[in-house]
Amino acid sequence: MAKIDKYLYMKALSMRYRARVEVGLKPGHSDPEGETTKQSLVELNYPVRQVGVRKVYEIVIEAGSSAEANRIVDEMCKRLLANPVKDDYCIKIEEE
Repeated sequence: MAKIDKYLYMKALSMRYRARVEVGLKPGHSDPEGETTKQSLVELNYPVRQVGVRKVYEIVIEAGSSAEANRIVDEMCKRLLANPVKDDYCIKIEEE
């Protein structure tokens, strides 16, 4: 099978998924941005006790199944989106 034909064949078998990845600090790590935001809200007279900052990534991906999409996005997190030393992350996959 020609290279382009194989690509088109594989593309026809895949579905589009939307992944939502939330990355935040593990417990015990300082969150200076969250602390600064908390202090500002307290100064504005809001009864805030804690603020934590998280990053959210919205990723659209093509994969053969939701399990495959989850596996690929998990690999993305481990390789680039999250620092395993200080970050936790969670992934939610939906069909698009």
